[in-house]
Amino acid sequence: MADTPRTNDLGQPIGWPLETELPRPRPERVTLEGRYCTLRPLASEDGPGLWDAFSEDKTGAGWTYLPHGPFATEADFRGFIDSAAQSEDPLFFTVLMDGRPAGHATLLRIDEAQGVIEVGFIHFSPLIQRTPASTEAMFLLMAYVFDDLGYRRYEWKCDALNAPSRKSARRLGFTYEGTFRQATSYKGRNRDTAWFSILNSEWPVLKARFERWLDPSNFDASGNQKSSL
Repeated sequence: MADTPRTNDLGQPIGWPLETELPRPRPERVTLEGRYCTLRPLASEDGPGLWDAFSEDKTGAGWTYLPHGPFATEADFRGFIDSAAQSEDPLFFTVLMDGRPAGHATLLRIDEAQGVIEVGFIHFSPLIQRTPASTEAMFLLMAYVFDDLGYRRYEWKCDALNAPSRKSARRLGFTYEGTFRQATSYKGRNRDTAWFSILNSEWPVLKARFERWLDPSNFDASGNQKSSL
């Protein structure tokens, strides 16, 4: 699609014709299988495994930019998991690595009418951080949204002060669109929200890039990447 707008009979700039049939289907509670990880619909039974995984974070830094947690007790955490397992939006997925719960992620702000969806509530334990599985988990969700559901736009939003999240968004191919000042609040503090997106027209190139990076030939015997994403 051309970067410059077309014009109507009045000489006014207007957008290009919509190429996506709307509305799009809602995401379902499906299992997404990868080479390094599996995503499955979050269930209450995942609570103990996720509690153990998140307990590997001895500082609790992983909870800082999430609207929930940290939890004082496992019982409190299990209450959150029980509620999350019933949620339709956000739609939670448990990320399994070597068959073990290692984190969760969601699809949220689901707008079937416009074919727009967001990825968020990403909480990866130290077990999965900086592994091929963490990247593949994001790839699997993107592929589900673009290839299976046919959405037009895939969003990533985060606290503008969350530097690791902003860095991850750019590494994964998202384009920074701007910061909404005091867009929301959580945990008793204001949040400026940084917006990022990927469009369906950008997906084919990004998909090929992910597939090259995730190929086993891109990693040495110690699991280190040979070329960056």
